[in-house]
Amino acid sequence: MTTFTSIDAHVSALLENQQRLFRTQRTSSAEERKARIQRVIDMLVARQDEIVDAIDADFGGRHPGYSTVNDVLGSLTALKYARDHVDEWIGSEQRSVFSPYDQLGATAEVQYQPKGSVAIIGTWNAPVFTLLSPLAGVLAAGNRAVLKPSEFVPRTAQVLAAAAAEYLDPADVAVVTGGPDIAQALTSLPFDHIVFTGSQAAGRSVLTNAAANLVPVTLELGGKSPVVVGRSADLDTAAFRIAVGKSTNGGQICVGPDTVYVPSEKLESFVASLSGTYRELHPTVAGNPDATAIVADRHVARIDGYIDEAQQLGVRVETVPSEPIDTTERRRPLRIVVDPPKSAAISQEEIFGPAMVIRTYDDIADVLAEINSGPKPLALYYFGNDADEQRVVVEGTTSGGVTINEVMMHPGMLDAPFGGIGASGMGHYNGREGFLEFSHARTVFTAPEYDPRREWGMLPPYADGYRAAMTAQVAP
Repeated sequence: MTTFTSIDAHVSALLENQQRLFRTQRTSSAEERKARIQRVIDMLVARQDEIVDAIDADFGGRHPGYSTVNDVLGSLTALKYARDHVDEWIGSEQRSVFSPYDQLGATAEVQYQPKGSVAIIGTWNAPVFTLLSPLAGVLAAGNRAVLKPSEFVPRTAQVLAAAAAEYLDPADVAVVTGGPDIAQALTSLPFDHIVFTGSQAAGRSVLTNAAANLVPVTLELGGKSPVVVGRSADLDTAAFRIAVGKSTNGGQICVGPDTVYVPSEKLESFVASLSGTYRELHPTVAGNPDATAIVADRHVARIDGYIDEAQQLGVRVETVPSEPIDTTERRRPLRIVVDPPKSAAISQEEIFGPAMVIRTYDDIADVLAEINSGPKPLALYYFGNDADEQRVVVEGTTSGGVTINEVMMHPGMLDAPFGGIGASGMGHYNGREGFLEFSHARTVFTAPEYDPRREWGMLPPYADGYRAAMTAQVAP
């Protein structure tokens, strides 16, 4: 039995209230679910400016246009899609009944029942989206929720908490703020499902805590998403799209391009094209409001440490744009690290910032072998026009999702699941798959009035020919 401390008493009370209400009403109509989603939409529309300003302040510089697109519009799109599809998702599905009951009038269906109360723990790089996007599926499935924003964005967390207190019923959706102690409290409580976005180390902690109460989890953990540039690729197009992807949010995206594999003979052309595009996007970085700052000093130190180690190892590092680094702020230029040793930290750790590894190859089979020797990534990208090679890359690897001839596009699909596999996570959200993730699929079998088993000799005392009759049906 869980013992609650004063730290998590408030969180415990929220959960107990939500679960008490769930026990009195275990399901809800499509209209009730849509109304709950609409209240979240109304909150987000009304508080969008405060949210965007808070994100900018928390980062120490993030363009309001990007925050509007990513966190406000991204969340609204997910919420509206769920709202508009609840009616078609909520119904039961008829299933085939086994013989001979199918001939006797039995029926069967699968009903999608709410699980109860869901904890959603967001992360700092998309502080609103990683809360409200999964919330869309949670509410569509008829659940209640408790949300915890990241402690790395305290202003954003406070704005969300205040907005939720004004617009939402905590019996339906509550927001709690705080640091790792609150996250520990949430994940140690007997929620009916937990959604977590963050690092692999924190994901392991969440999974360990959830196991004590046998709580199912959805984990989105990121990883080193590789990009394979084939020899058939238009090099300038590939470089442009990868540069755009890497510059987005200062490279602080869970599906951002991390390691790019380029044919050996095309290395210099690719580096030149990539650098040229990045300089067009960010002619300067210091003081540039278009360049997103790294969220915290510890992350600046982490990324700078990767680069310092690579340089000490004698690895080639290209800085784009080539300008002195202003250590009074957290903005950084793109650092391109070419063919670092496998033992280097930048080869091992998720970069999650404005740095990138480029590796050269001669045989694409070696690339696939290297990708498959490591943890399964959240995203994989392929550039090229060779259909056979594309098939080999896609079928010969495993990842959470794939985008071809672009980067970071598949997570935006509302009608397809987004999630990881292995070290990059488990479970998914978005669209109907998100609705199913947060629903309990419950089989309901309705028996026919007539039961022939006794007259067929299938009940004790068994008929003499019972075994022979059953054996006669054993066939390949």
